[in-house]
This record gives sequence, structure tokens and C-alpha cells, in this order.
Amino acid sequence: MKLWGGRFAKETNTLTDHFNSSISFDARLYKQDILGSIAHVSMLAKQSIIPLKDSELIKEGLLDLLADIEQGNVLFDEKMEDIHMNIEALLIKRIGDVAKKMHTGRSRNDQVALDVRLYVLDEINEMKAMLLSLMNTLAQLSEKHISVIMPGYTHLQRAQPITFAHHLMAYFEMLKRDFARLNFTYTMTNSLPLGSGALATTTYPLDRDFVAAELGFDSVCENSLDGVSDRDFCLDLLYSLSTLMMHLSRFSEEIILWSSHEFHFIELDDAYSTGSSIMPQKKNPDIAELVRGKSGRVYGNLISLLTTMKGLPLAYNKDMQEDKERIFDSIDTLKMCLPIFNEMLKTATICEKNMYQAAAGGFTNATDAADYLVKKGLAFRDAHEVIGKLVLYCLNEKISLEELPLDVYQSIHPIFDTDIYEAISLATCVNERKVKGGPSTSAVLAHIDHAKAFLTDNQLTSSI
Repeated sequence: MKLWGGRFAKETNTLTDHFNSSISFDARLYKQDILGSIAHVSMLAKQSIIPLKDSELIKEGLLDLLADIEQGNVLFDEKMEDIHMNIEALLIKRIGDVAKKMHTGRSRNDQVALDVRLYVLDEINEMKAMLLSLMNTLAQLSEKHISVIMPGYTHLQRAQPITFAHHLMAYFEMLKRDFARLNFTYTMTNSLPLGSGALATTTYPLDRDFVAAELGFDSVCENSLDGVSDRDFCLDLLYSLSTLMMHLSRFSEEIILWSSHEFHFIELDDAYSTGSSIMPQKKNPDIAELVRGKSGRVYGNLISLLTTMKGLPLAYNKDMQEDKERIFDSIDTLKMCLPIFNEMLKTATICEKNMYQAAAGGFTNATDAADYLVKKGLAFRDAHEVIGKLVLYCLNEKISLEELPLDVYQSIHPIFDTDIYEAISLATCVNERKVKGGPSTSAVLAHIDHAKAFLTDNQLTSSI
């Protein structure tokens, strides 16, 4: 008979058991459930709600059960519905009726809210560590390739010369914002719901602050209705992970382009590529493609949970059982993508000459040629028109601005002199952009220094 079966005259149908059960996916919450119960019964004894000896027996039984679960010696029962009822039923079998006192002063509603929050907090810390590792790879690669010139793009058309380091550090900034979003989500999650009861707390003299301190929470949920029905922290998590996946997907798209024959800016390591079953020459960027593709499932999880929550009255509703698979799948996806993406990037070969030739062949220095005229006294709009005519001439003659003879320059405008060639060299175009945040060597090195300081500070914080 089920632990809640006293009010019912007969057992539930097998189909109902299967449809209602969540043990197939919430079994992973076993550790959080046990640790939450240990803190709860410690508080019950402290408040003289149950005898100390009963509390100690329950805690000992829970720790033994935890060890057995982690050693793979425990089977969960679908008829017990979820991890919470399974743990309680297993403990009753082991230590007898004293285990029934464990549920004094709480409901499954606040118990599940607690377990999910504890799980999210643990997983955020793991994902932050993975994210820092990827960010560290970006900083190291940027420093290594500080002088590698490549074209920067707008509309996927060659625009202006930049460096590979500058391009990589743009992704560092994206991931830094992702790190901040995970920190925000951690803060939003870090409040104890236990003690909210089913919806209206309890008549027992619970010490919620004690339980919060035992479990490492910064605060307690201030309203019991909100405590059991809030899943905003899950939505915050799913939004944060969706944005992170979007950034990985954008990066993946560029890696896919760069590794193509048409670009050939990078060569992916064989260990992070695949071949074709029919075309022997193929080397496919499947890792990047899968990361790009998996962004869709994380987006779907966010939309799914938003839709689930949008029409729910206070307080708890069974619909909210749908939160777990959404967050579990998204967390699993990120924890799968981040390490392999990091290794794929770390082991790639950078084709520096191809990057340079691409920057040299697309008139990426045209803006600098216009700036040259502005510095000589022309208005920018007039300079823009002059360089536009020169680019058209070069296109017709199939030459670059660097190859254009001085007399042709001067035939368009007499202000040109021999210093035009230095002004439009790619190295000058890049390194004269010394504005903070720009692609010059000095600006990017300063950015990398800031990045290293960020990594040092946050790795220290994460280890505390």
C-alpha cells in the first residue's frame, strides 16, 4: 500500500502508477533528498519535535542507504512514484516505523522544491567550472595567436582586418556574460523552501533558519505559497543555458565555415572529426554541428517549462513534475557540449597564412584608405567616394589596393602620396586601432590581461 493510501479504498491502476510516476527520471535526486532529510530530522530533534535518539537512528539509516545507492545496490520501485517516497519506503524497511517520523512537519511539495534547488546549485557549480576551462582555452589561444591577421566580417562579407585573437576574445566576453547569468541563477536558487509545507507551513515549531544553515542556503523563502510553487529559478537556469548554447552554436557555425575548403582557416584534429561512409576524402566537423544542433533542444526545454507554468494557480500542481526532465536534459546537454567543444578548439590547427591572404584579398583596408584621406583634410563622405572609385577600378583590373600604382591613386585625387602604402598595410590597419576594445596588439593584450584576472578571481572563488 502507498504511503498516502489511507484515504483510498483500492489500489491505483497500473496505468495510473506508470503515468503518475517520476522515479524514472527523478532518481538522480537521491543524494539531495537524503541530505535534505538529514538536515530536517536534525532540526526536528533540536526543536524537540521528535526524540534525539530517533533522529540519530534516522540519520544513520539515511547515510547507510546513501552509501548503498551510490554502490548500485538499491532498486527503486515505480509504485512508490518518486524518489522521495522511495527513500522513505526503503528506510522504513531498514529501520522500522521510526522512519515514519522523518516526514513530520513537511510535505512532498516543499521536499521536492528543496531537492531540485539543491540539485541546481550543485550543477551550476560544475557547469561554471567547465565554462571557466573553456574561457581559459580562449585566453591561451588568443595570447598564442596575438598577431595572426584575419578578415573581420559583416553580413558574412569581408569587412576590416582584425586578429584571430581579437575574434576569439569576443567569445570570451560572451561566455563571461554566461558566467554572470549562472551566478545570478545561483543567487535566485539559493533560498530554502523546506518548511513551506504543502502550501501553508505547519503548526510544528520548525527552525527554518537552522535547516538553511545546515544545507548552505543564504536565506529562506519568505512566503509558503511561493516556496512550493516557484520554478522561476528553473526558468532562470534554462534561459541561462539557452543563451550559453546560442553562443556555442554561433561559435560552432564559424568553426564549420572555417574548416571548409572554401575558407580553410582552421584544421580540426582527427580525434574531433568524422568521415563519410561513401566519400573517402571527407573530414566532417560533426562535433561543431552537433553542438549547433543541440541548442534547439535546450531552447525547447525553456519554452516547454514556460508553457507549463503559464496557467498554474497557486500553489503546487502536478504539472510542475514536468520541470525535472527539462532541467535535467538541459544540464546534461551543456555538460556534454562544454568539455568536447573545449577539446575540439584546443587541438585545432590555425592556418595563419590562409587567414592573412583572406584579409589581404577582400579590400578590408578600404576604410583605412578613406581614413588616410580624412587625415589629409578631406571630409569623410568625399573620402568614401574616392576610395569607392578606386575599389571599382581594382575590381575591374583584378588587383588590390596595395598593388595599385601611385599614379592611378593620384589620377583619382592628387592628395595621395607614397605613404598610402604604409597606411593601408594590414599590420598598420590592425595596430593603429588602439582604442580600448579594438584589435590592435596592445588593446588585445590588455583584454587578455583582464581576462586572466577574471579567471584567477573566479577560479579562486569557485574553489572556496
